[in-house]
Amino acid sequence: MAERLSDIQDRERAALVAQLQELRPEQWRTPTLCSAWDVEEVVAHLTAAAGTSMAAWMRSMIRARFDADVHNRRLVESFRGATPQQTLDRFRAAGTIALPLANSPGGLGELIVHAEDIRRPLGLAHRVDTGGLLAVARFFATRDFAVNSKSLVQGLTLVATDADFRHGSGPAAEGPLIALVMAMAGRTAYLDELTGDGVRELAQRMGGNDRA
Repeated sequence: MAERLSDIQDRERAALVAQLQELRPEQWRTPTLCSAWDVEEVVAHLTAAAGTSMAAWMRSMIRARFDADVHNRRLVESFRGATPQQTLDRFRAAGTIALPLANSPGGLGELIVHAEDIRRPLGLAHRVDTGGLLAVARFFATRDFAVNSKSLVQGLTLVATDADFRHGSGPAAEGPLIALVMAMAGRTAYLDELTGDGVRELAQRMGGNDRA
């Protein structure tokens, strides 16, 4: 029986918590790959994702007049603690991110992408579960959800050099699976890990803007 993605998500969350627990106070203010957010804000965002149902998420978007930045900022402030430790404690106690549905690759993708948003600037190493990462790559390549990943890579061929993943047709972008996933999430910092004729086109489509 295939392992549930929610179980993989639990392990990935525990791994991130263990690394965050070792941060010095000033490291919580480190800018991440996620727009203008620092480490603590990204952790609060992840907690909000786990603590917000699809219905509540939609209500928040409507109140924000479908401005994702306003929507995300409000949720971050709601789920952020008085101190980084309290923010971490809330994240540790958070359940599975079940957006758009329980046991969906979307929730696991949210966790993986934002965990890497944090780890890369801090120089933290972690090997993401391969099976979970493959599920997220396939989800991102075939669906626009939290990010416009499907639209971003339309007309390009994505090829993982370290896993059984190939998608699309057209100019190719090849590299480690984690780099492909992060690129599909709009993280320009990972383009340097990719090679092929499709990388230039991918960079132009991104426009240099990393997203939440």
